[in-house]
Amino acid sequence: MTERVVLAYSGGLDTSVCIGWIAEETGAEVVAVAVDVGQGGEDLDVIRKRALACGAVEAEVADAKDEFAEEYCLPAIKANALYMDRYPLVSALSRPTIVKHLVAAARKHGATTVAHGCTGKGNDQVRFEAGISSLAPELKCIAPVRDYAMTRDKAIAFAEDKGLPIATTKKSPYSIDQNVFGRAVETGFLEDIWNAPIEDVYDYTQNPATAREADEVVITFDKGVPVALDGRPVTVLQAIQQLNERAGAQGVGRIDMVEDRLVGIKSREVYEAPGAIALITAHQELENVTVERELARYKRQVEQRWSELVYDGLWFSPLKRALDGFVEEANEHVSGDIRMTLHGGRATVTGRRSHKSLYDFNLATYDTGDTFDQSMSRGFIEIFGMSSKIAAKRDLAQ
Repeated sequence: MTERVVLAYSGGLDTSVCIGWIAEETGAEVVAVAVDVGQGGEDLDVIRKRALACGAVEAEVADAKDEFAEEYCLPAIKANALYMDRYPLVSALSRPTIVKHLVAAARKHGATTVAHGCTGKGNDQVRFEAGISSLAPELKCIAPVRDYAMTRDKAIAFAEDKGLPIATTKKSPYSIDQNVFGRAVETGFLEDIWNAPIEDVYDYTQNPATAREADEVVITFDKGVPVALDGRPVTVLQAIQQLNERAGAQGVGRIDMVEDRLVGIKSREVYEAPGAIALITAHQELENVTVERELARYKRQVEQRWSELVYDGLWFSPLKRALDGFVEEANEHVSGDIRMTLHGGRATVTGRRSHKSLYDFNLATYDTGDTFDQSMSRGFIEIFGMSSKIAAKRDLAQ
């Protein structure tokens, strides 16, 4: 029986060439799998037919936008996930979504190997292969671009020689990865970290310097889940999509950073994530109102570690699963409304209300009706500062 390889297929030049390339190098049949996580572009059926025309024995396509939003983006919102305090894990979140579909296809079609189009110096190779090995340890992984030195020139020559139905001439000056949660742009002139991004780099966001009217939005959460915008019910996917439009129109969510890749190099990345940044900003503020102080302090540590695990491709790891339970519990009371002004590239919180609020007006006010007993503060300070006071006396006596 001929071996089968399941290929993560995008419909572009590299993965289209991979179909025939893998067949020639390994003698295996190729099953192409394309997963829609909101990246836009061509119709899924067009992509499926192209895979078959390029030599795939089977081609599957999956509309996973709702799955991606609810099972991957939502946990990131609940975790206020920002790698290096800035990057909302746009690409890192989509990889485990795709991995689940690749593994399911491998088992359905009796494949022994999964292939992807990643290079050997990025994070995505790790995310794919670590994810696959966690879900299906018996599967092997190959990466033609990395393992067989499949350069772009070789890919173009292969496509032309085989007469593949794919454009081989146009090449973007940037490497772009996008989905409904955001967009990542790298390479080209951006590799010189002194060069500022130009407007051509951006697609999800408008220039924040352009004069326009501000947009006010009220985001309603229920246990950490965005459930309504301006009082109108939304799914998680709809919340992200609508805020991509509204926050993107105000230039919200542009990020230009040098980040630490898992493979040990620093890389300059430009991101756009208007919906993600708006939702995480609102969620953080609602947590400030509804989450008890010690839980909130500890959660910030968990958020950083959770983000690092997801960035590093360990979505399916035991530690990540355990932290998921903590994040879910911490969101139990994160319900209420956050009012935000979207304007000039910023999502600014201007109002908060919650029936789960821990904010007590009568304790907080300095006016008449204050219920905080200030006479207790003197004794509290004495006890709170006692250990430091004792240590200070010792140190001064030396």
